[in-house]
Amino acid sequence: MKPSSTDRAGAGDEMKIVCVGGGPAGLYFAISMKRRDPAHDITVIDRDPAGSTYGWGVVYWDDLLDILYRNDPDSAQAVRAGSVLWREQEIHVRDDRAAYFGGYGFSMGRAALLDVLSRRASDLGVDVQHGREVHDLSGFGDTDLIVASDGANSRVRRLVDDRFGTSVTLGENRYVWLGTDKVFTRFTFAFEHTSAGWIWFHAYPSIAGKISTCIVECQPQTWRGLGFDSQDNLENLRVLENIFTRTLDDHSLLSTTRGEAARWSRFPEVTNKIWYHDNVVLLGDAAHTTHFTIGSGTRLAIVDAVVLAQNLYEHAELTDALENYDAQRRAALRPIQAAARTSMIWFEHADRYLDRSPVRLAYAMAARHGPQMPWRYQQHLLTQIPTVRKIRRAIDSGRRWWRAARRGELAMARVVSTHRPRFLSPARQ
Repeated sequence: MKPSSTDRAGAGDEMKIVCVGGGPAGLYFAISMKRRDPAHDITVIDRDPAGSTYGWGVVYWDDLLDILYRNDPDSAQAVRAGSVLWREQEIHVRDDRAAYFGGYGFSMGRAALLDVLSRRASDLGVDVQHGREVHDLSGFGDTDLIVASDGANSRVRRLVDDRFGTSVTLGENRYVWLGTDKVFTRFTFAFEHTSAGWIWFHAYPSIAGKISTCIVECQPQTWRGLGFDSQDNLENLRVLENIFTRTLDDHSLLSTTRGEAARWSRFPEVTNKIWYHDNVVLLGDAAHTTHFTIGSGTRLAIVDAVVLAQNLYEHAELTDALENYDAQRRAALRPIQAAARTSMIWFEHADRYLDRSPVRLAYAMAARHGPQMPWRYQQHLLTQIPTVRKIRRAIDSGRRWWRAARRGELAMARVVSTHRPRFLSPARQ
């Protein structure tokens, strides 16, 4: 570390910055800083080889695209071009008729997202280094700012002697992050009852026409009862494929990414009392995590990156920039983490609701964050009618096109298409 660095200027001065962790947070922070001042000397260090990543897909909504297009239109267009649009959410309970939520969202393969951001960072002059481990901070003595963007189990955070006041609380449920060659066109929940209890998945498209993400979750007694605490990975997959054979349409589940088989985990909720110490600052999952059932992890990492870059641009003193970033983002995260915690707990007790019809279960899921007005349930019933769903999809499509036009997505797609026609099709989805 470099103690004197907290006295160095931020705005208007060239900075030497090292980001440890080459996920969306670290890469997008580097992009954001270079966009504000190309003179900054920025290195992103990632322990994994280029093109290698854990996990399958990430999900996001229009609000993230709004941020991306405002901050860096070039990478935004590449992200949008590589994403899949899905419409509606579908809920299955055993063999009963499905229920639906309205709305739409986007999803993208995690490897493809990192490739887009890594290429853009390199194009802007960032030194992106893959396959390099950081075991201590002694080699960064001449660095003005060290960004810990190395995930929920951040090694950098631990190297700073727990000065951040880190707390990690594990959720009760077990989950495993898988892929499947079943192509889902909606965000899909499927709940199945087994001899050991309930088990379910959250699935959404990741690579258009090829691969979907499938996160399987269950309570600990179900996990043990089905033998997942003792079976090997291949046995796990075969059992899960049999359980979900109907909703997977006999397709396969996929486990291996980065040469490693996916492992059952308990979700770690990470909080920190402060997000910076001296010249080390936390970003993304190193600073906070939110349960996957609210689908905000990637968005929050990107917002962290933009807010930190903007504060460094606006404040002459590094200390002031880090203090403002810390205050702004921790305040913004407080209600989001509370909502994520509520959602996690709801799924930990999902068996309380699973004797209901899919329509009633879907409403319970929608209302899990707090009381709803009485008319909301009647609206929910109405929107299960096919004709009403069709009208709602048309309204959603109009809203999506309006937001795309407002942020310049459609105009930019037309310009890019004169040189690279393949970029036009995602805007027409």
